[in-house]
Amino acid sequence: MAVESRCGILCTACGYREHMNCGGCVHISKPFWGDSCPIKNCCESNKLEHCGQCGDFPCGLLNQFAYDREQGDNGRRIEQCRRWAK
Repeated sequence: MAVESRCGILCTACGYREHMNCGGCVHISKPFWGDSCPIKNCCESNKLEHCGQCGDFPCGLLNQFAYDREQGDNGRRIEQCRRWAK
C-alpha cells in the first residue's frame, strides 16, 4: 500500500483532491488549504515518510488533528499510519 499523506489521511478518498488538483502532501510542496501544514513540516524535517514512523507516534499534534471537532476523523488517520508502519 502506497503512502498517500504524512498524517494518514487517504487522499484517494478526499473530496477536495480532484476539485483542487491536489496530488497529496507527499507530492506537493505547499498544501492547497494554506501556506503550510505542521504535520507535513514535522515529518519532512525529520525525514519521515509519515507519522507512523516517528518515535513519538501518535504525538499531541497528530491527536489534535485526528480528533478535531470540525475536521477530525475520530482517529482513522492514526490507524492508517499504524497500517503503513507495518
